[in-house]
Amino acid sequence: MADLDLEHFLPDVVETPASLQRLVSAHAGVEPLALEARRVLFVGMGSSRFAALNAAAYLRSLGRDAHAEHASSGAPQPPEQGLLVVAVSAGGGSAETIAAARRHRGTSTVIGVTNRPGGALAAEVATCLDLHAGGELSGVACRSYTNTLALLLLLCGVDPSRVRAAADASAAIMDANPDWLGAAADVLSRPAIHVLAPAERLGSAEQSALMLREVPRVRADACETGDWSHVDVYLSKLPGLGLVLLRGSAWEAEVMDWALARDCPVVTVGGPLPGAAVDVPIPGVEDPVVRMLAEVRVCELLAADFHRRHGDRLST
Repeated sequence: MADLDLEHFLPDVVETPASLQRLVSAHAGVEPLALEARRVLFVGMGSSRFAALNAAAYLRSLGRDAHAEHASSGAPQPPEQGLLVVAVSAGGGSAETIAAARRHRGTSTVIGVTNRPGGALAAEVATCLDLHAGGELSGVACRSYTNTLALLLLLCGVDPSRVRAAADASAAIMDANPDWLGAAADVLSRPAIHVLAPAERLGSAEQSALMLREVPRVRADACETGDWSHVDVYLSKLPGLGLVLLRGSAWEAEVMDWALARDCPVVTVGGPLPGAAVDVPIPGVEDPVVRMLAEVRVCELLAADFHRRHGDRLST
């Protein structure tokens, strides 16, 4: 694991809207391969897999057969004719993802998605697509996560105008941060944070929680909104838990009931709820593509603010 230079994290995040616009300019005409394949398998690790979770859920909502798999799985889906494998590695050198691509090469159709199209992954795939995220000087996969998700969605047939709208929404969230960031950081300055999202956007919660762990080293975990009341509510009985609720689930009321009863402050993202301490609005939130591409800015900015307040706790 490389050392991080977290003083560059916020500038990396601020560059996200321009990074998304570069991606669209480069790939606006990309063929929607995921709509043409009989089955689609996304493989990756870390943030790459988180982006794949959302893309696979989006494809399934269209009635397609799509899955996201840990590239490190000891029981992987086997190679087969008619299977499109999208191997995702932002750095282009993930050993697990390269091994997964190599396993499918020659039987499945394999394409690569990476920020380094000249890297080792390119040698294992039929086609390699560039994320155009630029170098992340902080060492944190922030822009590359968002550009990965955007490119996967383009491969799933999403109109490029929706990605451009997400770039604008990301810029608006950052422009408005004086209105919400301080208040949200104050109420969430607690020992632990849970980030909740609907099943179809679980990757957003996973990436958001990772930003809080990786940058300010907060104890942060992701959970599916409906499932939280079944598996993670128990931790709300302990003092010091805060919730970030990425809106959109039909099962939020039960979460709010537990949170209010147990004095867990809630920051909502994408629409207020009665009892929530702070809401962070997202322009264009009615479009799920805009929502999933923009909502992670909130925890990125929170992570940067927590780091500014508390500094480096660990070196790697």
